Amino acid sequence: MKPTIIIEYCPKCGWLLRAAWMAQELLTTFSDDLYAVTLVPSEVAGRYTIKLDENLLWDRKREGHFPEPKEMKQRVRDQIAPERNLGHNDR
Repeated sequence: MKPTIIIEYCPKCGWLLRAAWMAQELLTTFSDDLYAVTLVPSEVAGRYTIKLDENLLWDRKREGHFPEPKEMKQRVRDQIAPERNLGHNDR
């Protein structure tokens, strides 16, 4: 079965659009490799995390900032298709 990405975001902080944008970026790049990208409104204020199934790929508090699409695509690729070339995102 293909993996699922879960983006948990703080709705009180207004991060739905940020989460949706990241979901779009990941689905566009990995359309054949992912089962789904799920957006989950968090009950914890300030939370913005991205998981690949149960594996935590990004935590805004731990990293100190939001991920750029390039960073996130590289992390996802490294987990699901390490041999894949991401073109300009690998430079």
